[in-house]
Amino acid sequence: MPKFFEFTDADWTRTEQTWRAWWQGELDRPLAFVEARQPGAVEPDYTDFVTQFAPETPVPQVIDFFQAGLASLHLYGDTFPKWWPNAGPGVMAAFLGGDLQYAPGTTWFKPLDVSSVGALRLAYQDDNFWWQRIQALTREACERWGGRVVIGHTDLGGTLDILASLRGSQQLLTDLYDTPGEIERLRDEADRLWLDYYAALLGLVCDTQRGTSGWSPIWAPGTTYMLQCDFSYMISPQMFERFVLPSLAACCEALDYAFYHLDGKGEIPHLDQLLSLERLRGIQWIPGDGAPPPEEWLPLLKRIRDGGKLCQVFVTAEGALKIARALGGRGFLFYIWGEDAAGSHPTLTVPEAEKFWDTWQKEGLA
Repeated sequence: MPKFFEFTDADWTRTEQTWRAWWQGELDRPLAFVEARQPGAVEPDYTDFVTQFAPETPVPQVIDFFQAGLASLHLYGDTFPKWWPNAGPGVMAAFLGGDLQYAPGTTWFKPLDVSSVGALRLAYQDDNFWWQRIQALTREACERWGGRVVIGHTDLGGTLDILASLRGSQQLLTDLYDTPGEIERLRDEADRLWLDYYAALLGLVCDTQRGTSGWSPIWAPGTTYMLQCDFSYMISPQMFERFVLPSLAACCEALDYAFYHLDGKGEIPHLDQLLSLERLRGIQWIPGDGAPPPEEWLPLLKRIRDGGKLCQVFVTAEGALKIARALGGRGFLFYIWGEDAAGSHPTLTVPEAEKFWDTWQKEGLA
């Protein structure tokens, strides 16, 4: 299997053909996205957050750091070389003036100090530090790695998630009841800006690479994004229909290959509405911390696939085999990760990946 920066034109031709067939429903097996490293190739605390660097760190120095980490990756199955500037989920809130905070392995926001939701106005800020930083990192990665690597869009976030970062989740819940018209106004403002930011980043990458990607392990021959609304865990299907579904429909209309990040059992009540979105191509199922792993949700996975959608999960090798044996592989994308004694999910080691790939081939899934 090739290493990250040794991916050839022949590898790309094979990969593109396979992914196109998957999108078109013509692939009779699942896709398997498998990255692996030799043990000790990177430090145990290695993280992919660009926010770990001080703001004054030169962009080329940041890209140097990630280049060293990417160079240690071995790619198996249907994996392709990709990188994206990870400033945490919903970084568009920072583009709009939100106070982005970083800690190892995560980011969060302090709510804005505004007198009322009616006083909040969302506007494009060309000189915003984080917007300039993400553009610069994207541009440098494109110039450095050219057409060899897919440079993904940063995690812009879902519209209501962005508003929750600016207002605070508890306050936004109150706003939905007290001033629903103002939330619809802000949602519409955020939707327009989201499409503007997406288009601007697309303009940076589209001339230097094959297809597009984002933070998720997905490649598409046209525009793609992992849409989301984690905030919807806390609202009813009726509120989802009023405040969230219009945003998703607008984004699906603008994108060629839209996916949705279904995060936790609290979002399952919205699944029928998601399945009703004709232009939504697939659903990523994330059970959530403390919940059973994806292979223990077979009826839900079947419901997604029977609803005409593709399905992506992060799963162990054993979990992927269980799903494929129970439901068949068609329409699934498995990101294979490990599991350590602490219950976290590290990148596979090369020996683990070799073992998985050998089994996968023997099962007729390659």
